Amino acid sequence: MSRYRVLLADDHALFREGLAGIITSQPDMDVVGEASDGLEAVVMAQELKPDLVLMDVQMPTLDGIEAARQIKEMVAHATIVMLTVRDDDEKLFEALKSGAQGYLLKDIHSKDMLAMLRGALRGEAALSPRMAGRVLKEFRRLGSRVPVFSAADDDELVELTRRELETLTIAARGVSDKEIAEELCISIHTVKSHMRTILSKLHVNTRRQAARVAKSKGLL
Repeated sequence: MSRYRVLLADDHALFREGLAGIITSQPDMDVVGEASDGLEAVVMAQELKPDLVLMDVQMPTLDGIEAARQIKEMVAHATIVMLTVRDDDEKLFEALKSGAQGYLLKDIHSKDMLAMLRGALRGEAALSPRMAGRVLKEFRRLGSRVPVFSAADDDELVELTRRELETLTIAARGVSDKEIAEELCISIHTVKSHMRTILSKLHVNTRRQAARVAKSKGLL
């Protein structure tokens, strides 16, 4: 019987060791690597080609959400499930947009976690009922709301999320990524990810151009 190759990524060694013990005791799973930060997880994923990456959201050097995005670009077949201690809607949706198949709180029982992980490997969403309810609620909200504004080309509607607007509003003051991260209480890598998305959505090359377009639409 073939075993799923699992990569673990968490900056807390004790939690990671406990998780490894649970995974390796399963007849269909094998831990092939353990990373202590997001950047190490990206490097190891590229080398090990895991079937499943079980990764913390908050990690040093590179956070789990940006690491997930990079891993999916390099190892497209990898199933990524995020683990977190925080019940955070924004992180949930950022993780799903970055390619994660699931988002689980660390207070989950091991039996439930394993069932969720096997479901994720089959292509199912690994979400607790509470998290799944939030996804459905957001889906309904998006289906009924009007786009935030239209870009320079009136035929093309462009939508910025609330956090993207907050990031752009602060960036328009000419401050650094570090200052934006501190003001919004997010990682610098998440700031960079937001800015890449903003520039792409607005079809511009610089933050100054993005701010100019947003100001012309009365957003800033």
